[in-house]
This record gives sequence, C-alpha cells and structure tokens, in this order.
Amino acid sequence: MPTVWFLILAVMVTVYVILDGFDLGAGALHLIVARTEEEREQVIEAVGPVWNGNEVWLLASGGVLFMAFPLAYASSFSGLYFGLIIVLWLLVGRGLSLELRHQLENPLWRSACDVVFALSSAALALVFGVALGNVVRGVPLSADGYFQLPLFNILNWYALLVGAFGLVALAAHGANLLAMRVEGPVRERAARIARWLWYAEVAFFVGLAGPTHAVQADQLDRLTDHPWTLIFPVLAAASLIAMFVSQRRRLWGRAFLASSAFILGMLTTMAAGLYPYVLRAREGNVNGLTVDTASTSHHGLVTAMVWWPIGITMAIVYFVVAYRLFFRSTVRAALGADDT
Repeated sequence: MPTVWFLILAVMVTVYVILDGFDLGAGALHLIVARTEEEREQVIEAVGPVWNGNEVWLLASGGVLFMAFPLAYASSFSGLYFGLIIVLWLLVGRGLSLELRHQLENPLWRSACDVVFALSSAALALVFGVALGNVVRGVPLSADGYFQLPLFNILNWYALLVGAFGLVALAAHGANLLAMRVEGPVRERAARIARWLWYAEVAFFVGLAGPTHAVQADQLDRLTDHPWTLIFPVLAAASLIAMFVSQRRRLWGRAFLASSAFILGMLTTMAAGLYPYVLRAREGNVNGLTVDTASTSHHGLVTAMVWWPIGITMAIVYFVVAYRLFFRSTVRAALGADDT
C-alpha cells in the first residue's frame, strides 16, 4: 500500500508540473514575447482561464504527502521552511498580479503587475527546480528523521543546476504553449524562443547525468538495476526529438504535447531513481525516509484509498470541462494544421 501511494504522489506532482508549468513558463517569458499592452493581454488570456485551477494540483499533492507520508511531510516542511515561505510569497505575488492587473487603467499600475507576474513566475520555476534538486541530492537527516537547511545550504551548486534546468524546461513549455495559442508577433517570438530553449534543454538533459552521479551515485544505479525503468529516460529523449521535429514543422500543438511528455519522462526518471525513498538522506547517511518508514498506518492508507478517488474524480471532471471550454478549438487546429 505505501508503494501505491508513492505512485499516486508521483503522478499528482507530475500533473501539477505539466499543467502549472506552462503558465509559469508563459509568465516567465511575458515581458520578452509581449512588448505592447495588446500583446501582453494576449499572453494573459492564453493562460488566464486555467492558471488558478492548475495550482489546485500543488495543494492536492501536498495533501497526499501529508496524508500518506506524514513524517516526510513534517521533516521536509520544517527543514525547508525558509524556501517554502519564499514559494508562498511568490504564489501570492503572482496571483495578485493577475487578479489586480485590470482593476486600474493606469499604465504604470499595469506595468508593475506585469513585472511581478514575470519575475514571480520565473522565480517559482527556479525555486521548484531547486527543491527537486535537494530531494534528488538528499538532505542531512538525523536519526529522528528531521533536518535543518539554512537558505544558502538549500541553494547548493547541484540544486541550483537543477533549478536552472527547471526554469529552462518550463520556459520552453510555456513558449510552446504561446506559439500554439496566440497569433501575430507574439507567436513568432515565442516560436523563436522555443527553438532556442530546445538546445538548452538538450544540454541540461545530457549534462546533468555526471553531477547527479557525483552527488548521489545510486540514483542512476537504481535505473540500471531495474532495466524496465529505463523507459522513462528513453521517453524523455524521444520527446526531445519529437519536439524538435514538431517545432521545425511549426506544428505547435504537437510540440506542446512533446514538451509535456518530456517533463513526464524527466519526473518519472527522478521518481524511479528515488524509490523506495520519499525523502532521501545525503550520500553516506543511512537515515533516509522510505515509503515504509515514512508512511501512516495501513488502516489510514486503506481508508484514504476509499475517499481519495471521489475527490480526484471531481477534480478531473472539472478540468475536462474547463479545458474543453477554453482549449479545445485551439489545440485541434494546432495539432492538425501546418502554420507556415
């Protein structure tokens, strides 16, 4: 049962990164691809109907972590407390910039909201990558399952590398979305940036293998010990190829789907290398929290398995309706037509 909940947690985190990732990426590129008030409205309208709903998956993932693996939840939230406060403020700033942008007609007010939207989106992509980097590297867990990491220890060299990769990947994801959903000069700029960022994604994808092995050697060993898990990095590599081909053919809907598959491949590769740990300790530290040592009681997990499908079904129904209303026509056109 703990393994089942590990898989559920991994799926929910992946869904969040794919869905909220495209509006984080679009926000990070907001001031680059949009240069006039009308163009900035295009970017905001591209993500406006769904960005708030996408963040529900972040809350739901935290809820699953709290319910299924309370010790890992308590340890990570206390040890990374300062970083989580930064995430909270960035989420608040990003939400306020979008909600309040149209409350005043003053150009200075709108420009300020645009800056906050862009900076908070980019910073969130970076910070989430830094958090992932610390999870992969491991944290200095004590025997009681807790740790403390000051800010500059959270911002270690490996975590910053993964953070930069996260920023590049989500910016590329957002650029593919904008090239799919908007028209005119914004589409052309987004398309051009998406092609540039593809090369950066490839560089990080290949270049991070060495640093990952250096900080946590068994991360890669776990993949080779279970050959079937190699399907995940293969999926990531194949998605990069599909993204390249789709971008060159200007089929931006397919490029966006390939970008989503790339994120899926990368996160599942991380999860496969992490298992059975929910919160890994630094290399050489034997105090890591596994799915068994960090999970709640068997009764609690079974009870949650009864109620969780009800909540997740309602969430899925909402998202299907919302995306059919706001994305369906654009996605169909982008998947089936050459934009040349």
